[in-house]
Amino acid sequence: MLGVVTALALPAAAQGRATADANSFSGSYLAGRVAEADNDLPAAIAYFRRALQFDPANQAMKQSLMVTLMAAGDFDSALPLADELKTVPDVERFSRVALAIDSFRKHDYAKAEHWLKLALETDLDKLITGLMTAWARSGANDHKGALAAVDALSGPPWYDLFVSYHRALLAERAGDRALALKAYEATLDNTGAAAAAPETYLRAAEAHAGYLARIGRKDDALKVIDRAGEMFSGRVQLQALRDRIEAGEPATALIGTPSDGASEVMLNLGSALNRGGGEGFVRLYLRMALALRPDSDAALLQLGGVAEMMEQAEEAIALYERIPDSSPVKKIAELQLGLNLADLKRNDEAVKHLDAVLALDPDDMRAYLALGGVYSAQEKFREAADVYERAVARIDTPTRAEWNIFYQRGIAYERLKEWPKAEPNFRKALELFPDQPQVLNYLGYSWVDMNTNLDEGLAMIRKAVELRPSDGYIVDSLGWAYYRLGRYDDAVRELERAVGLMPNDPILNDHLGDAYWRVGRKLEATFQWSHARDMSPEPALLAEVEKKLAEGLPPAKLPSVADDPAQKPPVEDLQVPVPGADHDKRSEADSVEQAATDLATHRVMPGQSLWSIAAEKLGDGNRYQDILNLNPELRGDPGRLVPGQSLRLPSH
Repeated sequence: MLGVVTALALPAAAQGRATADANSFSGSYLAGRVAEADNDLPAAIAYFRRALQFDPANQAMKQSLMVTLMAAGDFDSALPLADELKTVPDVERFSRVALAIDSFRKHDYAKAEHWLKLALETDLDKLITGLMTAWARSGANDHKGALAAVDALSGPPWYDLFVSYHRALLAERAGDRALALKAYEATLDNTGAAAAAPETYLRAAEAHAGYLARIGRKDDALKVIDRAGEMFSGRVQLQALRDRIEAGEPATALIGTPSDGASEVMLNLGSALNRGGGEGFVRLYLRMALALRPDSDAALLQLGGVAEMMEQAEEAIALYERIPDSSPVKKIAELQLGLNLADLKRNDEAVKHLDAVLALDPDDMRAYLALGGVYSAQEKFREAADVYERAVARIDTPTRAEWNIFYQRGIAYERLKEWPKAEPNFRKALELFPDQPQVLNYLGYSWVDMNTNLDEGLAMIRKAVELRPSDGYIVDSLGWAYYRLGRYDDAVRELERAVGLMPNDPILNDHLGDAYWRVGRKLEATFQWSHARDMSPEPALLAEVEKKLAEGLPPAKLPSVADDPAQKPPVEDLQVPVPGADHDKRSEADSVEQAATDLATHRVMPGQSLWSIAAEKLGDGNRYQDILNLNPELRGDPGRLVPGQSLRLPSH
């Protein structure tokens, strides 16, 4: 009977292990922890609730359930638990802050300030409670007290951006124009913090420009947008604001109410923490931001991205669907929604959805890349090529921004074994973006594989490795190119590096096994093949690995010069993982380990940004993108820069 009751209380996903795991407090608790680790929050909540049935007074279990409910977006259900835990110091940072959020929603600002007094506070907690206290006072029309609360905040240097930004917002709400402008300008001048918290910096620039427009300083507003755009190009919110200002339309304030201000605090800190590896913590703060401002497009977009990183495509879709149609980021959300449909293997829906997005804006290159990526993921390369042909037809004069369209069109034709069409696209991509590592790798390997343009091809792959020394796929390409040329000792060296960077990739381990076999290290070859077999590879690779484990490799046959390059074996048949072949939303796999290079290096000092480093070391702040390209551990995000980090710099 107990098993039946338990199953009724659990979601379908959890019922399979319910009777085995949920018939005791410890079993329910452990099952909840497993579900939580699997990011199955509904199951975790059900198990934690079940555990409390066995021990209703268990404080630790109440904490787990409260936090999990908040992370799942069920904020109201977490409030009774927050009230029970409001005097437990270890969890006040969530319980009392949750109660303060509820007080903001009820416009009870005195009560909100009361809840924001914590017994234990980290630097992060002090910043959150201090800024939220300021917004509570602002809600009570104590503008002087609100600004005093901000001024009283002292902490590490990374406080500065958040403090000056909220000082500006609060001064604007108080009607203190001089202080608001001074604080906004101080925020915009803090370019060193922009790399550490790019979303907050850009939000501040958006708020600053909007304020200038509202007080009649249209030209100055556009200058702020230009300045922010120089550091972070492609910001759709800034472009939308520019369009409104130039059209003479009202620039709505970013923060309209005290609750909006408190939500902005949680959004800013959650976004700044969103650097990979702490998604659960980030999700909690962003959910708190949404509890205060349910239509926050910024929080919804960030949460959608977190859900993607946690491989929760259904949750990501639900979040993207909540973004209002009027939001400037709605188009980005629609593209991501389509890609998540494809992740769920709902490919027909994904294609239909992305086609509809393209119909609304036939000049949106991101939509072509997304749709082409969906087709490529299904190995429908003819359809992908047709999509990229449509994209190129919309481009009058190609610029660096369009390099990926040509690159992806080249990949589609290469996979179709139409090399005469593929090669010009790779060359065009390099013309638009010289030394782009993915293109160098793909074109260089293709030449080596065809046994043509060998010197140039190998030079390209080596250059790609130099630019992305921590990219296991690109290093593998160099090793496999050596292997194809019969340079087995060189192959072993590079393939060992590749596997060191990506030890859990079955293809790379298989390649290293092949190289070991060719140099006579047959025991090690068998080990690598066994390792690849145990990594759940694709069926075709699994069959090849099992055959090699049984028979070894046949005698080597080195490639001969191809008379007809168009007839060369396709790269995918050789199981070479080529960066960029996946659809657009996925980042390349990188390792935090860095191989030694002969490039110049720079140790990041506190307060420095990629922009300031590029300006100091390269003479041009706009070259921060070159530093990004050389340091794959940043994953294309200036916000990953931290003091003490060693950066590779361009040699010229």
